This record gives sequence, structure tokens and C-alpha cells, in this order.
Amino acid sequence: MTDLRDFASHANAWPFAEARAVLKHLKEETPEKGYVLFETGYGPSGLPHIGTFGEVARTSMVRHAFSLLTDIPTRLFAFSDDMDGLRKVPVNIPNKEMVAEHLGKPLTKIPDPFGTHESFGHHNNARLKSFLDEFGFEYEFKSSSECYAAGEFDDVLLKVLEKYEAVINVILPTLGAERQATYSPFLPVCPDTGIVLQVPILERDVDAGTIVYENEAGKKVETPVTGGACKLQWKADWAMRWAALDVDYEMCGKDLTDSVNLSSKICRILGGNPPAGFIYELFLDDKGEKISKSKGNGLAVEEWLRYAPPESLALFMYQKPKTAKRLYFDVVPKNVDEYFSHLGKFQEQEPKDKLNNPAWHIHAGHPPEGNVPLSFNVLLNLASVCNTEDKSVIWHFISRYSPDASPESSPKLDHLVEYAVNYFRDFVKPAKQYRAPSADERVALEDLRQSLEALPDDAKAEDIQTQVYEIGKRGAFKDLRAWFQALYEILLGQSQGPRMGSFIALYGIDETIALIDKVLAGDSLAAE
Repeated sequence: MTDLRDFASHANAWPFAEARAVLKHLKEETPEKGYVLFETGYGPSGLPHIGTFGEVARTSMVRHAFSLLTDIPTRLFAFSDDMDGLRKVPVNIPNKEMVAEHLGKPLTKIPDPFGTHESFGHHNNARLKSFLDEFGFEYEFKSSSECYAAGEFDDVLLKVLEKYEAVINVILPTLGAERQATYSPFLPVCPDTGIVLQVPILERDVDAGTIVYENEAGKKVETPVTGGACKLQWKADWAMRWAALDVDYEMCGKDLTDSVNLSSKICRILGGNPPAGFIYELFLDDKGEKISKSKGNGLAVEEWLRYAPPESLALFMYQKPKTAKRLYFDVVPKNVDEYFSHLGKFQEQEPKDKLNNPAWHIHAGHPPEGNVPLSFNVLLNLASVCNTEDKSVIWHFISRYSPDASPESSPKLDHLVEYAVNYFRDFVKPAKQYRAPSADERVALEDLRQSLEALPDDAKAEDIQTQVYEIGKRGAFKDLRAWFQALYEILLGQSQGPRMGSFIALYGIDETIALIDKVLAGDSLAAE
């Protein structure tokens, strides 16, 4: 453990860099509360999404890295801002008309449109917990509504009232003239309608802990700022939460950079210490545009998990969090193969190198043993050349290539086959476009056929690859890349493909020769 801790203090992986920053932020001392608090936030006006997964996954990685650096206890709060007033009806829920009648109310006071829980907020909170539990995250759930109502925030809410002028002076310069005239950090909850009101505050009584506002009927109403009678505006609320819970680490997306700066200033005004954390880049869709819940562009967690194991999604979140990345279907195969590559290397690595392996962070320091004998890309191309959505057809080729493998003995590989079939059906098959070979390409294909025919049936993938490589070098191609692209487009109907030696060894030399014969005879492979 001592050696690992020493290695961790120098590890290059970004979760260790973040963990060291947290330790420095704490001056290497245990906080007065007795533990280090990591927090993630969730806005339950919608269902959990891929950004929610990413934030909890990344924060968990930092937390586990921190636990190797020090013996200071840690906790992770998954905080739901469920007291927020609903501003618009989500597009992906039933009973929209019913929900529309309750706009402006806290999410935990709106009837559940799904009819399964006591409120819309409770429904989405349950979905969040189920979502996080499915991935095995270790966390404690926190509800804004419950914290406000239980008085957990009361002391700091009274501090906001006391420091009212200082707090609004942080926010006012960021607002337009009209909004400045009505802004208040306090949002009283109307006792008659239950709506979270955005109204000017007419009077404040610090000693009594109350504010006065004018309701829609023009009547002055005095209400306490404590006990859930009021909620805070977003930036003040974030700062208050940091101070009240004594949050030590929280990350967020680049779009909240200004909010972090403003909330940090308010947190200090309230006597708190803003948490450490880093700002990650946002995800982009296939057109390079920012992913938006309202647009519905990009890729959902459920969609990713139709085509790949959850560990591959965790790898996507691990890699370069400060770089904007395209989150679309075409990134899935690469992340699957890279995950299994990292996993395969892990057991053979030195302890200090294991800490920089993404598999260590994906599996909280305990990656499982075992690997898969075939890459996801090879399985995809096998499905493609066989033009099949039948797992048994693919397993026929796999068992011949790797006799010891079977769906029962290799469940990981069997899952990959299922993912590959789904991906082939939805993306590869509709996009396949075969072309006929040019005169020079026909010569090279005939050369390849003869070379394959001369090889023994049990020829190794490397030996086959050497033959393919040599044919490309002596063929009339400007470079080897053009030769391999020709093979992909002519034999597989796509512009990219696998390492041909490995693929031919898997598909079979005789079967590949038969495929080439059809092409040379002028038959269309599109009908295969």
C-alpha cells in the first residue's frame, strides 16, 4: 500500500492529478466534519442522461484516486435540485397537459405524469437512483426539497439574509437593467398556490429571519427564509449548498464557468470555502454542435448500451475530459476495442503503470481478469461480410478460429457478438455500398487469390497479413492505404475495415477466395 501511495503521488492520470489538488485544497488535513465530501448535481426536470453518467463516473474516479493517496474518509453526494420550480413541460413525458397545470411549482409538488410516485420530482429521483445503481456507483442521495424542509440549510439561509446586499452585488452586474430592478436571491414559495415566485423583496428582517414580498393579489406577505418557505436562485443556491454541506469537490461543464466564479464569491461571503474541482468540456454531436437535451441530438446512455458494454462508456468519459469530444454512434466501436485493450494490458503491467491505465479508474482499482480473443471491429466486419443478424452464424466462424471459445465459456465475447449484431443492423447494413474493382484492382485481387490458395488452411493471421501487404506493395497503388481501402470497399462495402490478416484468418481462407471469385466474376456482393 505504501508503494502504491507513493506511485499515486506521481501518477500522470488526470484523476490522480485532481485528487492531489483536492488534498492540497484541504492542506492535507481531515476536514472538521470528519470526511471529504465529493458532490455531483442533477436537475430532475428531465430523466437522467449521459451527462449525468459522465459527471458521477468522473467524480467517482477522482474519489477513488483520492482514497489511494490518503486515509481521510470520503463521501459522495448525488444532489437533486428537486425544489426548483418547473419552467416548461418536458417533451418526453406522458400527461403533458396535466403537468402544464402545475408549472412554477417545485418538482416534488407536481403530480407524477407517469403515475408511479408521489410527485414528478420523486419519480425522476427514483430514476436517478436506479440509473446510478445500475452502474454500481457508490453514493448517497440528497434531495433539495428534503434539505430545505428539514432545516439543513437554515443557518446558511439566515446568513444569506444577513449578507443580502453583498450577495446581490455579486449577481447584479451580470444582469440586464430590467432584471436588476427585481432580482432577489430568495424565491418565496407561495402558501396559496405552491408556486416558486420570482418577485422583488420589499422588506427584510434579519433578526426575525423573514422577508416581505407582494403576491399576485397585491397583498404584502411576510415569510421566513427558513424551513422550506423560500428557495434560493440558482447561483446563490449552489453557493449556499457548498457552504451548508461543506462540499470539498465538485466538477461541472464548461457552460457553467461563470456560475462557478459567481457562486464561489458568494460562498466566501457566506463564510464557506468553495470546493476544488475542474471544468470539463462539453460533448458535441456528429455535426460538431453542442449536445442539448431540448434538441435531442447526440447519443443517450440507453443507445450506447445497445451497442456496447458500460465500461466502454466509462472509458469515453475518462479520456481527455478537458477536450470537447463528439458523442455519436461512430465513436462506439473504437471505445469498445480500446477498453478491452487497456483491460488486456492491465494484469501484465507494473504496479506504478497500472495506476495510469484507464481500466484502474473504470473499475475503482480492481479491474476483472480476462480478455476477448477478437476485437469488436473484427466482429462487426464478420457480421458485415456474412451480412447476418444471426449470432449463431458469427459463432460458427468464431469457434473455428478459436475452438475453446463458446457463448457459455466466453460470456464477454458473446455479449460483444450481440452488440456487434445490433450495431451492424442499425448502422453498417443500411450504409453498405459495394463497388466493382478497377482494372489494376482486379489484377491485385487475382494475385491475392493465388497467394491465399497457396497458404495452408491453418495459416496464422500474421502470415496472411504479410501476403496481403506484399501484394499491395507490388500492385499499381499509390500507397498501401489505397490497397486496403480498395479491399474494404470491394469486399466489405465500406470505406474502413479490419486488419485483413486477422479477418481472413477468422472468416476463412476458402471463404475469402470464394468472395474474391464472385467479385472477379462480376457478381454483386450486395445481395449476399
